[in-house]
Amino acid sequence: MNTGVSKNNQSGIWYKEPYVWLLILFPFAAVVMGIIMITLAIRSDDGLVVDDYYKQGLEINMALERDRAAVFYGVVTDFSVDEGGKKITVHLNGNELLSMPETLHVKFIHRTRSGFDQSLTLTRAHDGSYHASMPVLARGNWDVLIEADNWRKITEYSVR
Repeated sequence: MNTGVSKNNQSGIWYKEPYVWLLILFPFAAVVMGIIMITLAIRSDDGLVVDDYYKQGLEINMALERDRAAVFYGVVTDFSVDEGGKKITVHLNGNELLSMPETLHVKFIHRTRSGFDQSLTLTRAHDGSYHASMPVLARGNWDVLIEADNWRKITEYSVR
């Protein structure tokens, strides 16, 4: 008895076929990963380290002059943080041309995330050193910019 339909030509129900699911898997995975990437891009702040890079580029000559002034004045900074990490002390030395400022401005600049940057103003104590409360810093490597009105020094600091 021939029913007119061979076994090779019979079609099964589509959702029971493994190859159909294999074909659906790749576009579905791409859509899911796209949604994840868009969510990460919206929620994370991965902006530039310096927001106004063009203006910073134009001001580079002024910054270099301040670096040269620090060399001219023979500025040597000794930067330390107490064991509890609560107080910062800066000892400042220089040649006879350096007039000791009443305040120093200190910026902790995170090397990759500008949102972590911190600024302090240190006041001069009777012994000639400069003191302030230390901000809480994220772990990692930091650049520390110590500056007065007409000079600046950059040093490194690591938080473990």
